Amino acid sequence: MVLKNLKLAVVFLVCGFLAGNAVAEEEAAATAKQVVEKFQSELIAVMKDGKKLGYAGRYEKLYGPVSNSHDLPKIARIVVGKESEKLSEEQQEKLVDAFSRFSVASYAHNFKDYSGESFVYDSEEETARGGVVVHSHLLIPDDKPVKFDYMLKEKGNSWRIINIIANGVSDLALKRSEYTSILQRDGFDALIVKINEKIDNYSKQ
Repeated sequence: MVLKNLKLAVVFLVCGFLAGNAVAEEEAAATAKQVVEKFQSELIAVMKDGKKLGYAGRYEKLYGPVSNSHDLPKIARIVVGKESEKLSEEQQEKLVDAFSRFSVASYAHNFKDYSGESFVYDSEEETARGGVVVHSHLLIPDDKPVKFDYMLKEKGNSWRIINIIANGVSDLALKRSEYTSILQRDGFDALIVKINEKIDNYSKQ
């Protein structure tokens, strides 16, 4: 009887392990479209409770969704361009940390309340370099819709957002122009101070 129960336990353990792997693989294999739509749904959910949550609450709720859908370390490297090659390992880590906090802070500040907005998927296309662009738009009651183009690249077994173009304006291009200018003119420490100042300003608005 003990042997029989042991065999059953092993069978259930193996089945459970395989099922767990299947779920993990299914989650890891999410398409670029699914990554974008999941993030958008999480963003809308936070907007609906935006006023009640306040800035700090929105920041806390959005930290996971932003980190899980965006390749923040890669974006941080891109926005400083070739200047990243001049940074020490410690400086690079400090930049990724500051940029990650700023990215979440931006969402917490810009998507603070809800008045019936909704995201609508339009289409997607593959890029020449193996990426995917997901086209969608944000419907805003009594206002013009905002077109969003999400550029994603594969990271491991999943897709991650590396740039967002809103109504034709590239967020990555804007930040790269600003960040490289500060680095070249004032240095690394000044850039970190500037990023932290923006985070602080967001928290007070």
